[in-house]
Amino acid sequence: MSTYYWVGRTAMMSLSHAIWRPKILGKDNVPKEGGVLLASNHLSFIDSFAIPVAAPRKVSFLAKHDYFTGTGLRGRFVRGFMEAGDAIPVDRDDAGGAKDSLDLALKVLRDGKAFGIYPEGTRSRDGRLYRGKTGVAFLSLTAGVPVVPVGLIGTDKVQPADQRGLRLADVTIAFGTPILPSAYAGLPAGRARRQLTDDVMDSIAALTGQERADGYNERPATDPDD
Repeated sequence: MSTYYWVGRTAMMSLSHAIWRPKILGKDNVPKEGGVLLASNHLSFIDSFAIPVAAPRKVSFLAKHDYFTGTGLRGRFVRGFMEAGDAIPVDRDDAGGAKDSLDLALKVLRDGKAFGIYPEGTRSRDGRLYRGKTGVAFLSLTAGVPVVPVGLIGTDKVQPADQRGLRLADVTIAFGTPILPSAYAGLPAGRARRQLTDDVMDSIAALTGQERADGYNERPATDPDD
C-alpha cells in the first residue's frame, strides 16, 4: 500500500480534525477485509477526500480523467492523492466509459478491496437526495460483496458546488449497517438491482435526513469539479 497515500491521509486527517472536527459515526460497520462497496450521497467535490479520511481502510473511487492532468499546486496535490489512492480515471464523455468503469470497479472488489460509489451519479446542487442508479446493485450482486451506506452531512457547506475555496462548517460522516447481496437471492435480476439500490438510498436518507427527490439527478453541461 502506497506510503504516499498513508502519509497524505494522515496529514489530511490531522488537518481536517484540527479545522473541521468532523463527527465520524459507525466505522465498525465497515468490514475490515474483503471486497466492499461504500455507497454515499454526493454533495461536494471534497466528498471523495472526506470518505477515505474517515474510513478505517483504503477506499478507491472513480475519478474524472481531468483530475490526473491538473497543473499547479492544487492540480499536483489532487493528482498525487488520486494516484496514491488507486483512483480509477474515467472519461465520462466516452460512450463506452460507463461499461469500462463497471469492469474496473468489479476488479477492485474481486481483489478484496473497498470501492466508493455515488449512486446519484453526480452532486446534488439543491441538497436533496436523488434516486439511485442501479450500478451500485449490479456491482454488489455481481461481485457478491456487501454495500455499506454512507451519509455525508455538511460537506456542501465546506465547499459549495459553485466555489473552489473551503469554508468552516460542521461535518458528519456516518457509516450505516451493511446491506448484503444474499438478501436479494431468488429475485429476478432487474428487480433485485432496483430493490437493493432503493434500500441503499433509503438507508442513506435515514443517515442524513435529506429531503428525497422523485427523479434522477442530471449532470450539468459544464462543471469544472464534477
